[in-house]
Amino acid sequence: MGLPVTDQLKYWGIAAIVFCVILWFLGDVLLPFVLGGAIAYCLDPVADRLETWGLSRAAATAIITLGGVLVFVVLFLLVVPLLVEQAVQLFNTAPQLFNDLRDFLTMRFPDLMVEGSTIRQTLATVGETIKSRGGELLNSVLSSAAGLLNIVMLFVIVPVVAVYLLLDWDRMIAKFEDMLPRDHAPVIIDLAHQIDDTLASFIRGMGSVCVILGTYYAVALMLVGLQFGLVVGFVAGLVTFIPYVGAIFGGALAVGLALFQFWGDWVSIGIVAAIFVIGQMVEGNILTPKLVGSSVGLHPVWLLLALSVFGTLFGFVGLLVAVPLAAALGVIARFALDQYKSSRLYRGVTLNDED
Repeated sequence: MGLPVTDQLKYWGIAAIVFCVILWFLGDVLLPFVLGGAIAYCLDPVADRLETWGLSRAAATAIITLGGVLVFVVLFLLVVPLLVEQAVQLFNTAPQLFNDLRDFLTMRFPDLMVEGSTIRQTLATVGETIKSRGGELLNSVLSSAAGLLNIVMLFVIVPVVAVYLLLDWDRMIAKFEDMLPRDHAPVIIDLAHQIDDTLASFIRGMGSVCVILGTYYAVALMLVGLQFGLVVGFVAGLVTFIPYVGAIFGGALAVGLALFQFWGDWVSIGIVAAIFVIGQMVEGNILTPKLVGSSVGLHPVWLLLALSVFGTLFGFVGLLVAVPLAAALGVIARFALDQYKSSRLYRGVTLNDED
């Protein structure tokens, strides 16, 4: 006979509290293991596909590891230095861009840009703030990341954890299912599959969309000749997981930079705008339906709330676990709602008598 509901709630509540306490006190220690687990989870379908082609799990893991090392080396040697260099240049160039914008507005709208006007002072202040605070922010982010993800953690622990977890992933899942309480195992496994479907749609699917669009934007803008094309493409791809925000924010930034760089060359400016229009069309009609599906199960507002709450409470580790926890809580909430709608509390005496 299963435990009473009150006892189950008590035990699950204790487990949740223990989980939060562990995250609170051991967040930095758990960081490489959380990163390794996330990488293994994302790569597990690739390993399963290689196994269907006749490879062993060990051989599939070895091929994925070699491919990951190759990609990392290419990014580290070619892309990352250029990305950092363009980001620093953008911060340093921002005051001049705002000065150019001020001069343009002064020429076109002299009444708005008189000496001492609010708009004129705001533009000057924003430009200087970006220059003084932007580089400072970039340096602090890089230094804090270096302090949080030290060399040993980044180059040794995370890859090793990811490889071992990827190698034993299916066995760990089977072991976990075998340890579940028999009375509740079918329900827990069903909820776990729903959570996995949601995570697969969002993390794997939306992650692929972000990478594809970010690469497309960066390459296309650099081919056009936009000065900070790599940074704009990276930022636009990074925020693509929020519907329309990536295209609108990246497009506004790219077109704004293009206006300063290509003023008078309306063909180049139009091409920059067309790049984002095409990207949005491809995302909405091809990438998202194929890679993510019609229903992700994570509303953008719910996701942003989870990222804000867990990031504030548990730092960088909280940001990493926010998405899977948001997916799990969403599935559990829908399950609880279904249970409530089938209960006597919701249906009432009349509906139960009719049944």
